[in-house]
Amino acid sequence: MILTEPTQPLRHPAEYYTDPENSIGYLARIVFRSFSRILERGTMVHDVSAGQWRFLRQLWREDGITQRELSERIGMREPTTVVALKGLEKSGLIIRKKTDEDRRKTFIYLTPHAKKLEWILAPINAELHEVATRGMSDEEVETLQVLMRRVIDNLAEDSEGLVKDIPA
Repeated sequence: MILTEPTQPLRHPAEYYTDPENSIGYLARIVFRSFSRILERGTMVHDVSAGQWRFLRQLWREDGITQRELSERIGMREPTTVVALKGLEKSGLIIRKKTDEDRRKTFIYLTPHAKKLEWILAPINAELHEVATRGMSDEEVETLQVLMRRVIDNLAEDSEGLVKDIPA
């Protein structure tokens, strides 16, 4: 499936990307899976899965946001977020509240236990980043982050048009 008509020549012919080692998407997936697997080894000692970690990390940055905001920040569809939040609630890590002003919005709050976990779990994540970037200079790590953000932004721009172009 062609996402858009190319306005300029492709960087490499299509067959170049049939080798997974040449695919940024494939490499990003392997990195993500490796991060998740190793992170979970450390967080599960505290009964927190890698999936739950993503939600906690966002809520540590800003507690009391709406379910929709949380879903957007994590980059998950809302139905998936609802299922994850039920698990977090069952684990005693969050509480969900509706306000009298707008009963349609559900706000997500960390429990005191979940707030304490930040200072226990954050060092595990920091250590994982040290392992992942071993042998890289600070400048190389910063360049990697900049380039990954650029890829994310490029794909976000392209996906906005993609949704509009799909026939109903």
